[in-house]
Amino acid sequence: MKKTKVIAGAIIVLALIVAVLLNNKSKMQAKSENDIAKFLPVTLATVEKKQLSEDFTLTGTIAANNDVAVLSETDGRVTKVFVEIGDHVKAGEVLVQLDDEMKKANYDAAEVSYEKMKKDLERYTKMFKEGSVSDIQLETAKLGYQSAEAQYIIARRQYNDAKIKTPISGIVTSRPVGVGATVQKNNVIANVVDISTLKVKLNVAEEDAFKLKVGDPVDVSTDVYPGITFRGTIETISDKADEAHTYPVQIKLANNATHPLKAGMFGRVSFISITSGKVLAIPREALLGSTKNAQVFVVDQGVAHLRDLVVGAEVGTNLEVLSGVKEGEQVVLSGQNNLKDNVAVTVVK
Repeated sequence: MKKTKVIAGAIIVLALIVAVLLNNKSKMQAKSENDIAKFLPVTLATVEKKQLSEDFTLTGTIAANNDVAVLSETDGRVTKVFVEIGDHVKAGEVLVQLDDEMKKANYDAAEVSYEKMKKDLERYTKMFKEGSVSDIQLETAKLGYQSAEAQYIIARRQYNDAKIKTPISGIVTSRPVGVGATVQKNNVIANVVDISTLKVKLNVAEEDAFKLKVGDPVDVSTDVYPGITFRGTIETISDKADEAHTYPVQIKLANNATHPLKAGMFGRVSFISITSGKVLAIPREALLGSTKNAQVFVVDQGVAHLRDLVVGAEVGTNLEVLSGVKEGEQVVLSGQNNLKDNVAVTVVK
């Protein structure tokens, strides 16, 4: 019995010793964790107002400002050709002449008839005022004049159509007909392109399309002229996406006499997306979590405080902040993954 009591007492003493040791270990571990947190090094960034900008580059195809297939408006045989491929032509210049002998005869006859009916109407109008002709005679003269005028306009148009002209100024890039060839109405006579001004056509992803606006400046470069940059502007941004959810964008730029560009070349367009004014911003790397559940640690008097944020646009490496922090406050830039709310930190500069 006495031996049993001794053993029981020994067990109780041992249990007390173990409890004390475990308690001390827990306190030492807590103290160690506090010390580690207290001296955890972090770097800071200042919340400030910035005008955010982001550069991105896309490749597009350079196209002529205007590309026209010149069509024949009538049938006929080619009697003269006035241009060759590569020639520069002005708007209204004759490119090809068709046989117009019969058309000229019809035009002359219609002009004679028109002039006669015009004089007859003038004479009948004067006689009507004098009471020498009746209403019916005057009306007949008017109808005759109107018919002759219509025939004259048709004949003049047919005669003029024998001279095939370019509607735009530019360079002749093709001329598939020659002297002696017979052409029909709507046959292609030549192709004329205007490359004094050029367009770069490309497609922009939906997340980038809303960062751009018409009139924004862009830089255009090509492999043909390494190191040479052409300045252009955004001319149009489509309001409708294609099946790939990209938006057609068109860039306008003037051609360069020293470094001339040609339609069909590839052009790299460097866009610069700029916010309309200065906004409150922080570096993207200071953020905890996603932009939908944004949080940062704000350091005040050596203590890190966890804050919820509402963020706006993400531009490059910066985030626009709509609410949650104020200008001039310090946010943890690095070391925040090991932090907890209301923990003391050591700032590393």
